[in-house]
Amino acid sequence: MSDAIKHECGIAVIRLLKPLEYYKEKYGTAFYGVNKMYLMMEKQHNRGQDGAGFASIKLDTKPGERYISRVRSIAQQPIQDIFGQINDRINSALKTNPEYIDDVAAQKKNIPYVGEVLLGHVRYGTFGKNSVESVHPFLRQNNWMHRNLIMAGNFNMTNVKELFNNLIELGQHPKEYTDTITVMEKIGHFLDDAVSKIYKDLKKEGYNKRDASPQIAERLKVSKILKRAAKNWDGGYAMAGLIGHGDMFVLRDPAGIRPAYYYKDDEVVVVASERPVIQTVFNVKFEDVKELDPGQAIITKKSGEVRFKQILAPLERKSCSFERIYFSRGSDAEIYKERKMLGKLLMPKVLEAIDNDTKNTVFSYIPNTAETSFFGMIETAESELNKQKTKTILNGQRNISAEEVTEILSERIRVEKIAIKDVKLRTFITDDSSRDDLVAHVYDVTYGVIKPNDNLVIIDDSIVRGTTLKKSILKILDRLNPKQIVVVSSAPQIRYPDCYGIDMAKLEGLVAFRAALALLKDHNKYHIVEDVYKKCKSQVDLKDKNVKNYVKEIYELFTDEEISLKIAELLSDASINAKVKILFQPVENLHKACPKNLGDWYFTGDYPTDGGNRVVNRAFINFYEGNNERAY
Repeated sequence: MSDAIKHECGIAVIRLLKPLEYYKEKYGTAFYGVNKMYLMMEKQHNRGQDGAGFASIKLDTKPGERYISRVRSIAQQPIQDIFGQINDRINSALKTNPEYIDDVAAQKKNIPYVGEVLLGHVRYGTFGKNSVESVHPFLRQNNWMHRNLIMAGNFNMTNVKELFNNLIELGQHPKEYTDTITVMEKIGHFLDDAVSKIYKDLKKEGYNKRDASPQIAERLKVSKILKRAAKNWDGGYAMAGLIGHGDMFVLRDPAGIRPAYYYKDDEVVVVASERPVIQTVFNVKFEDVKELDPGQAIITKKSGEVRFKQILAPLERKSCSFERIYFSRGSDAEIYKERKMLGKLLMPKVLEAIDNDTKNTVFSYIPNTAETSFFGMIETAESELNKQKTKTILNGQRNISAEEVTEILSERIRVEKIAIKDVKLRTFITDDSSRDDLVAHVYDVTYGVIKPNDNLVIIDDSIVRGTTLKKSILKILDRLNPKQIVVVSSAPQIRYPDCYGIDMAKLEGLVAFRAALALLKDHNKYHIVEDVYKKCKSQVDLKDKNVKNYVKEIYELFTDEEISLKIAELLSDASINAKVKILFQPVENLHKACPKNLGDWYFTGDYPTDGGNRVVNRAFINFYEGNNERAY
């Protein structure tokens, strides 16, 4: 993605089902869980690099012994920083107390982070300050073990204001106006309520406060707490929670927007945002890692019993297609195939754009995340070229010489590494005043591979704002003096903001939206903008289920091709000599390539939850009124 948009967050949960002595004996260390968590977080660093956090719980500790540990970081390499701190604590304790080395019980009692229940999180801050206080996991503390709650997630709620007000109505005074705090406090409220009710029942049965504690852990119904807390949530989420005594849960939203995968055997229960993370770290097969169903929670009790509970009725499945196009690691077997298919499906449009002249066309990709789609595109191009070779030879019949046959067969699709990103420059692009000049030099190009009459085809995984294309990529590609530059997006036109965890919050930032506005002006139809504004304003106080996405009307007068042409016009300028074409994946092809992940609201405006329509209308109101703020 040549336009940098902020990634989603990633979660990692590990529950060790055996005593720590078991892992010491089998794997040589009681720090087995900590080591695996480090690997799981590193394998998901692609999902978040603004911050990282880790928390652990020790089971069956004595009163007065520390049983919850947490560490968070916003260092330049936050995962490395976290586990550097953890290792320093562990090594310091072992050096000072060498008797701990072979004494697992002493390690568990005296060394922080060594526990049976572990939670990790990598973060990309979609909004708010990137301070350590904003980094997950969040901790809700209480002297009652059962009321301690640790939470982390990959999520965004569209109705934070409503949920925040619900807490106030419950008599709470939340310390922050954020969806993370709001969600945690909502769960915490019903956790407190459940613990109080169980204790009252135990008191009637003759238990004193001390003896009631293990009974509360056994009787606590996490699924009931989640059902009560999540009743009015609107958003996309995969959220993980640890309760102080050792219960653990991961809950996925009912539309399956955010991903969650799990693996369990007799040693561990593991949950992560991506399948290959679990496959690699625990060396298990693809089919052994399961996807958590929409609206479902995986709950591991303190006893080690694993339960799957349907917390919310599943909606029509709308798993985020951006996961497949860009965010998730391409090493997932399904995602790899899907990305290749995205490239293959684009090839007919590419061949049309270059008049089937593959002989005088160079193919490449920007950035590296587009490489798999590029492979799919080239496979199709080579297949088409082979058909052309066969046809040429057959048409020649016996009049074609051996030398001519050899020349025809030697022709190949021309593939080159045209642009290389200079990673060293990324950290310097910090303020708007210096951004334009620096952006223009982020990529280096390979000179000497383009001939004057060549087409240059570059595939990108998606085009969001078009800023990098306009200010950098097209200009540097034009230096190679191609006849035509064809930029191909493996994703469709991004027309609408996301409100479920991807940082695409403002309509005016999307180049497709700017192109539609320009077309309205060209056709003397700009009054539609005011009409849409009035319709959006009229819905501000409506209930979510009655809200309609009127922003679709901005695009309805124009075909995809017309908008693509206008985008090419907006991103080109007089300094570019080559003809520029921009091609986008049709939405129907996206669905063919990613049949299990049909979430396409950023392309179609068909939001999977009621709150999505409210957000897109608010985004349009902000644009029209000139409010430089997020719509959620």
